[in-house]
Amino acid sequence: MHAALPDGPLDIVGDVHGEHEALCALLAALGYDAAGTHPQGRRLVFVGDLCDRGPDSPGVVARVRALVRAGRAVVLLGNHELNLLRGQRKQGSDWFWNEGAHRDLRFVPYATLNSEAERAEVLAFFETLPLALSRADLRVAHAAWDTAAVARLAQLQGQGTRAELFEWLDDATDATLQAQGWRAAARAEKASWRHRLGDPAVPVPMLEAVARCDEVRQRGNPLRVLTSGLERRAGAPFFHNAQWRFTERVPWWNGYAEDTPVVVGHFWRHFPPLQRAHLGRGGPDLFEGVPHLAWLGARGKVFCVDYSVGGRWLERRGEVPCGHTRLAALRWPERTLVLDSGETVETTGFDSMATV
Repeated sequence: MHAALPDGPLDIVGDVHGEHEALCALLAALGYDAAGTHPQGRRLVFVGDLCDRGPDSPGVVARVRALVRAGRAVVLLGNHELNLLRGQRKQGSDWFWNEGAHRDLRFVPYATLNSEAERAEVLAFFETLPLALSRADLRVAHAAWDTAAVARLAQLQGQGTRAELFEWLDDATDATLQAQGWRAAARAEKASWRHRLGDPAVPVPMLEAVARCDEVRQRGNPLRVLTSGLERRAGAPFFHNAQWRFTERVPWWNGYAEDTPVVVGHFWRHFPPLQRAHLGRGGPDLFEGVPHLAWLGARGKVFCVDYSVGGRWLERRGEVPCGHTRLAALRWPERTLVLDSGETVETTGFDSMATV
């Protein structure tokens, strides 16, 4: 679950979310040939969330799987891959289940898997993906680097599948919450508001027990931490992904004090003039007031390479101006950003002091 990054220069690709055309354009801009070979011997690192929402998740997964098998790329497990391993039906994932889910009509047309054999092959590939990658000068995770969570996963190595470990860790946390009375209180709150929790037009109050359970479950499961980040009680309820939510994401990088730089995806960064609200993302904007090319945190040691290509379906629908979402790759050690548009831009604010 914790693997070594390849030696040499790297190109770290953000969340692809089924945008195969953007991936092909980015790899060409980076200088890779059709087989994934780079003339300078560079290697690819994918931060996870290869799939969902975009028009060709099967194509992206097949392309990246071939790169991995050829030894030209390494890939992290993202929360979207983890959802599929757990059998979860989420918005944008019907390309995999092919059940004609009405919740995914906004994303059509998209390529689908058509057989159980295809689904089994994809899941087998996802099951091999690590949750953390590192070497002396760099760490990569999908959503957050938490040293305690990485150490906990090392203890669990070989004790079950990703899905089994996820459920076992959640069950352990739930048992504690049950003993403390929080689970029963949360069930009562949800029962009182069950007819409104999925209605964005009807505000609901802060459900304190639900918020408490959600926060503790998120922080108590290292698979959740590395693939979805840290969460805390929200300042106010907000509607996101078809439900009212009571916890919000935490800009964990503000407290990251270690020397080794970290690269993550997951968090829907955006180039101006695009704003988070344009993408229909609920909760606070963790990048408000932060330059869009800046390294993050008080020490400038963390970089988020997800530039919201997962919202490109909104461009195709005319709800966001074309050309405003990006698929990006961070070149390491150069710290330049290459975009699927072919542009290369410099990142800013990196603290090079005290780096291993």
